[in-house]
Amino acid sequence: MSTTVSKHQNFVGGEWVDATGGETMEVLNPATGETIAEVPRSSAEDVDRAVQAAKKALPEWLETTPGERAEILLKLADALDQHGDEIAELESQNVGKPLSYAKDEIPVAVDNIRFFAGAARLLEGKSAGEYMRGYSSWLRREPIGIVGGIAPWNYPLMMAVWKLAPALAAGNVQVLKPSEQTPLTTLRFAQLAADILPAGVLNVVTGDGVPAGEAIVKHPDVRLVSLTGDVETGKIIARTAADTLKRVHLELGGKAPVIVFDDADPEAVAAGIKIGGFWNSGQDCTAASRVVAGPKTSRWTISSSWPTSTTTVGLTKKPRLPFDSPPVRTVAFLARSRKPSTRSCWDFEITGPISISSPSAGSPTCSDSTAGTSSSSNRS
Repeated sequence: MSTTVSKHQNFVGGEWVDATGGETMEVLNPATGETIAEVPRSSAEDVDRAVQAAKKALPEWLETTPGERAEILLKLADALDQHGDEIAELESQNVGKPLSYAKDEIPVAVDNIRFFAGAARLLEGKSAGEYMRGYSSWLRREPIGIVGGIAPWNYPLMMAVWKLAPALAAGNVQVLKPSEQTPLTTLRFAQLAADILPAGVLNVVTGDGVPAGEAIVKHPDVRLVSLTGDVETGKIIARTAADTLKRVHLELGGKAPVIVFDDADPEAVAAGIKIGGFWNSGQDCTAASRVVAGPKTSRWTISSSWPTSTTTVGLTKKPRLPFDSPPVRTVAFLARSRKPSTRSCWDFEITGPISISSPSAGSPTCSDSTAGTSSSSNRS
């Protein structure tokens, strides 16, 4: 059955525009491998066009009161809420995650916008005072200006909202680049925002990290860059941002531990590890990638208590089953589990998307300064 390929444009200055060079890139449904959309392959010139649109919108947006910004954000939240089912369907299709998971994320995104709508009215500075004779001192909080946002592929719209809502609430304007793999819900959100936000307050450009993301970080008029991504990308952004003294907000990957105390129930531990490690197919910056365990747990084995029978791979619209979306990119998490640990832990092996086995039964293979090891076959 053929799939209809939708065509999309960048959202710049309240208008929908192609990339200046006319180039496009394909967007895939990772569950099927089919091309489902084409979006602009933006260049540094496209980013500059978006920044100039934001710069033009900034003076008027700076004049809005907290109450006015709060009212606009509440309208954005209502629009997202009203189109939640449609957007969840699109997220599921573009990301390849279960539809039920995508639907769970919409209320979180809506609530986040409403939270910052309220926070817009609570901006405050330190108390004024006379700390030198003849002088009064006070702290005044003012918007930074143009904020660049670079969102990830695992929670595309939710992470985009987490960037734009606080920026707009504080009186800033936004240039946002979604992941080149998963831009569709952010573009759909921009369509909703076009009827609510003044032109240029929110701008969305699609494209690769280089050159589009890099251009956001390097642009001298962008005063803060917020990234949700991997550690190496964060390091590059921090170094690059230093050249123009930009502020950075970096939400990067982790090596999150599951801490197991001596009196823990093995069955509960197994269930917790499964949820912590494989929620959203393990594609989560806080996904559990190691176990830090007390000395009395050394007799446990993962194979004796791991409920693998409910770990199911399937298409995204099947009835909700635990972890029914196969991993897309989990190698980074697995690689981090190889790094040294100074505490007791278990060694376990991931031999495929969901098949899990332990080493020899009853024999913990990791203690003190020895690192656990993991390996995986990555789905293409």
